[in-house]
Amino acid sequence: MGSINYERLQGKLNILADAAKYDVSCSSSGSTRKNQGGSLGDASKSGICHSYTEDGRCVSLLKILLTNHCIYDCAYCTSRRSNDTPRAAFSVEEVVELTMQFYRRNYIEGLFLSSGIFKDGDHTMERLVEVAKLLRTREGFNGYIHLKTIPGASKELLHQAGLYADRLSANIEIPTKSGLALLAPEKSHEQLQAPLQTVKEEIITIKDSRKKHKSAPKFTPAGQTSQMIVGASNETDLQVIQLSNHFYKKYDLKRVYYSGYVPMLEDSRLPAIGTPVPMVRENRLYQADWLMRFYGFGAHEILDPDDPFLDLECDPKLAWAIRHREHFPVNIQTAPYEVIVRVPGIGVKTAKKIVKARRFNQITLEHLKKMGAAGNRAKYFIATTGKNEHLAHLTRDNFRQYVLAQTQTKFKDQRSGQLALF
Repeated sequence: MGSINYERLQGKLNILADAAKYDVSCSSSGSTRKNQGGSLGDASKSGICHSYTEDGRCVSLLKILLTNHCIYDCAYCTSRRSNDTPRAAFSVEEVVELTMQFYRRNYIEGLFLSSGIFKDGDHTMERLVEVAKLLRTREGFNGYIHLKTIPGASKELLHQAGLYADRLSANIEIPTKSGLALLAPEKSHEQLQAPLQTVKEEIITIKDSRKKHKSAPKFTPAGQTSQMIVGASNETDLQVIQLSNHFYKKYDLKRVYYSGYVPMLEDSRLPAIGTPVPMVRENRLYQADWLMRFYGFGAHEILDPDDPFLDLECDPKLAWAIRHREHFPVNIQTAPYEVIVRVPGIGVKTAKKIVKARRFNQITLEHLKKMGAAGNRAKYFIATTGKNEHLAHLTRDNFRQYVLAQTQTKFKDQRSGQLALF
């Protein structure tokens, strides 16, 4: 790679790509395929992950930290200053060179750059901005760039970051103030949320400028996101989704990401090593998040203080429907879209198809299946020919058990003869 020592750079890359894997704003490919010579491509390179653009395209990103040195001692972070771990730091030029070389070899389409904090917020943020600036202005790089904003960085630096990056993000880290005070006493929610507010204000200001002057520069056109660590403290799922709902409304975020904490550090404040947060909890939080963003659910509908954790046995939409049988069955021939989209097994696209198609035909369960609905779930919550009247006498718990047993029944795959869970 030009005048840069590749072996030394590879050592840094191994350390700083591994340290970046705990940020779930984009995910690892999980592939270990290597180029054996005479073939094309190599999916084994350190730090390559996948993310999705606004129009649904999957793009490969170089995902690294600028450094894993950090002035903070957050209990949950492998880069905390008291952790005995190999340390490394890229120079600005090294990150630029890595990005361009990986791009030219068709390994990546963009860069995801975060960092530990060395010296202070401005010192670190200035280097992140310089990487993006050089890529855009000197190298002519028009690929995707995602930068992490650094707590304590000035508004001027955040403004510059948004002019060069496609997306900015600020991690809230621990969902509750009490949890953050316990695990990261040097930080506060106010400090972590400050960049979100600054970026929101800049987005509004520049959008207004572009209405008057088309030549005005774009500012973080892919918006901003945040991330929470789940399970490192004793927060409930209700607290998590309430905070997410608040962020969506206050900061107009594109996404909130949820990262189940993986215990790796010995600390009496943390869960014991070897007791990771169940993956299904993380999955249920994403499903609840989806309900708030696209299905019109409020956080208070999904959970309440008397039942503050998501059901791990069924998705939150089905759990809500089971708890609120008074809203069902739904007459899909006459019900408004906002009601139909809440029926388990019916998604946004299918609900729109129903509203459009019912003007010309009487919709049946078979029609729903052809439209993409999960009929094995939907049939318990829609008005059909009265076949489900025998379920009316069941209590909520019995109804839940019955529906789960029917929707999670093993069936025989007609093509392979193997058993699958559906």
